Amino acid sequence: MYEKLATAAKHIQEVKPCSPKVGIILGSGLGAFVEKIENPTIISYDDIPFFHKTTVEGHKGRLILGEVDGVEVAILQGRFHCYEGLPMDDVVFPTRLLSTLGVEILVLTNAAGGINKNFKSGDLVSIEDHINLMAKNPLIGPNIAEMGPRFPDMTKAYNPKLREIIKGCASEHGYDMKSGIYAGVLGPTYETPAEVRMLGIVGADMVGMSTVPECIAANHIGMKVCGISCITNMAAGIENVELKHEHIKDEALKVMDTFSNILLSSVKKFKNV
Repeated sequence: MYEKLATAAKHIQEVKPCSPKVGIILGSGLGAFVEKIENPTIISYDDIPFFHKTTVEGHKGRLILGEVDGVEVAILQGRFHCYEGLPMDDVVFPTRLLSTLGVEILVLTNAAGGINKNFKSGDLVSIEDHINLMAKNPLIGPNIAEMGPRFPDMTKAYNPKLREIIKGCASEHGYDMKSGIYAGVLGPTYETPAEVRMLGIVGADMVGMSTVPECIAANHIGMKVCGISCITNMAAGIENVELKHEHIKDEALKVMDTFSNILLSSVKKFKNV
């Protein structure tokens, strides 16, 4: 693993020497945020050793190195998912690579289905915590002690200080950002109405097929993590509509300006964390 990370990081540094403090993983339909980045250098996933092609619509598969008001950032425009048939090590390889490049703060974003009936399509929600229902964990197998402990603490998996900054920046932009608990499921099928009712009973406010593996890997390696979910639809059975992936991009685009403004303001303040 270390050799692979070192090889991938060396290639990136040869393309553009960098020392990013903040890493951002953009979920389905949220890739347009990269248009706000200053002095961008774009590297295709095809050119990064040990990366895969992205196969899901709305995930372009590019690493963008640049700045936000003087803060160096590394942005993954697209992610890998377990349901694509990839080993968990491959799913979290980009997260570990960000740490190898120097990233200390990781912002995870995703498109999610709303379970909490106080939510509606288009809401941006700060991730307070998660429930791992993927029946997988990226730390299964021999522990790499140089990366982190065998049994990492997940009590504050989503850093309270970073969450406070994000919600504060939302308020500054006149946006009342809610908080919620994200349930990570394997997919690729959307949940049944019965499963959605179960998720609500166990405490989930929104549900999706990503984020959890990356959060675990990032906490294991010592990164500070925060997250934002974009509620692109209400989960199955809450509204009488058919769920389709192509609708996700449309809903995300409706809130892209608000999402971008909040995230840009947050990154500027992360430099003091």
